[in-house]
Amino acid sequence: MTLSVVSKEYQNLQKEIIRHQEQWKQMIDRETIKPHLDQAVMATGVPAVALTTIDFNISLFLQWVDEIITILVKNNPELEQKLAGISSLLDEETAIRWIEEASSFHQAYFEKFAACHRLEQWIPSFLAETALRPYLQLTAEMVQPEIHHAVPGAGCPVCGEPVRLASLEEDGKKVIPCPRCLAHWQAKRLECSHCGNDDHKKLQYLTIEGDAVSQIQVCDECHGYMKIIDTRQYITKPSAALLDLNSIHLDFVAQEHGYRAVGEKIGRC
Repeated sequence: MTLSVVSKEYQNLQKEIIRHQEQWKQMIDRETIKPHLDQAVMATGVPAVALTTIDFNISLFLQWVDEIITILVKNNPELEQKLAGISSLLDEETAIRWIEEASSFHQAYFEKFAACHRLEQWIPSFLAETALRPYLQLTAEMVQPEIHHAVPGAGCPVCGEPVRLASLEEDGKKVIPCPRCLAHWQAKRLECSHCGNDDHKKLQYLTIEGDAVSQIQVCDECHGYMKIIDTRQYITKPSAALLDLNSIHLDFVAQEHGYRAVGEKIGRC
């Protein structure tokens, strides 16, 4: 099996962050999350989070941002200067904006925020997304009984995260876990999650020499791809977030072959 190309240090950092997110999730009052699911609307691809009223505890969110900064500096002291002063930039209004923009994947906002405050580009979006996830994950837990499938091309039916990972579980079931909110749903073995293509002639598989548990499903209809991991081969199944992180070498291979994480059908003349 191919070893992850991600450093042990970064893997350990992510494991620590995941442990904290689980603790933070326990601090959220479940009564502040009120799903209003409409299956007809969700059938069009609208994620459950967009149909959920969430009363965010801004004080908790700001506390988590501070804790993330502490974790980052502890794991890499060189980041201390780069992260210094960020907390002073976050008042309640800005925190609410961070939550809104992270929820809607508005990367351009965070890039502008970073430029305005002379921060490295990755910092604001990383902090906002990491602090947002406990709310997304608790929402996913609450609505999971209603999540049975996803609309091809719409991403995760709970949070809208683009689909890029699947696991093969008992009886060969193909289950798609979301690394972002941890929702999961069963999918057809022979189907592109980006465009719905189920023509076996247009769905191929790339394998990696030395990697006995992974393959990449690629679609010649939309040129999208999905990483497929046979988790039956694991003694202890990793979380979806770590499974996604440790299989990043598959993303590199797929993209080197011209496939994209988000498929897109090309119109014909």
